[in-house]
Amino acid sequence: MLEGQIVVDGINRLDIGWRILAWALIVIAVVCLAWGGATLNKKVFSKIQEKHRGIHLAFFEKINSFLIVCAFIVLAVSAFSGAQAVWQTIFGGTAIISAVLAFAAQDIIKDILAGLMISLYKPFEIGDRIVLEDGTAGVVENITLRHVVLVGLDSQHTVIPNSKLNAMQLNNFSFESELLSVQFRFSVGYDSDLKKVKRVIAQAVEDSAYSIPGKSCEDGTTTYGPVYFISFADSALIMAVTVFFERKIDPEIVINDINTRVREALVENQIEIPYNYINVVSKS
Repeated sequence: MLEGQIVVDGINRLDIGWRILAWALIVIAVVCLAWGGATLNKKVFSKIQEKHRGIHLAFFEKINSFLIVCAFIVLAVSAFSGAQAVWQTIFGGTAIISAVLAFAAQDIIKDILAGLMISLYKPFEIGDRIVLEDGTAGVVENITLRHVVLVGLDSQHTVIPNSKLNAMQLNNFSFESELLSVQFRFSVGYDSDLKKVKRVIAQAVEDSAYSIPGKSCEDGTTTYGPVYFISFADSALIMAVTVFFERKIDPEIVINDINTRVREALVENQIEIPYNYINVVSKS
């Protein structure tokens, strides 16, 4: 009996060893397949984006990668305990666990759905310059399942959840355009000659190496953005102009160049640039 028991134990231990080895090989194979599938998915979408640019492609690339990884995870677990046990594990938990998981996943689900809405309705595209209602500004660099990445001043990256961004009002300075644009506002004195001011600002914009004609005309041509007198301030008249430039140029470079040129042009033409100051009166 003892000898037979040893033989049985030896067979059992050998069987367990082979099972562990088989499971390890399955896990390695599944990981390799998942990585290969995600890599292939990225390459396919990269090829498509070379010809067709769009934020929906960037978002659906992330969706596909996520689904591929999930599919291989289910496949790996199925290899251990069978597909029926997998689905029982996923959907057969207690009500309390299900409620906790649903509550924890609320933000994730909201972000994914908001990302889907953004990719379908396209309030902006990759490369567009947008300004949000809270003042956050930048060029859209990427979108994931959970957030949008903006590149702002000095290449600073701002990450905004999809659900938050989808609920915000925003200004898109590149909407349905191959160019980027920035709106500038300049203050001049109340006594300024507005015709002269408009001419000086317009010339400074046209002299910039970065500014290009981008405003569409009725005859199909394009021109530089006109200079507008848009409002009265407490101690100044507010002028505005939209400057168009190519997507490959960083917005902060254009902003610096235009601000510098307009300021120098106003000073050179003796146009007052108002600023707040305080008179101190001393009674002796």
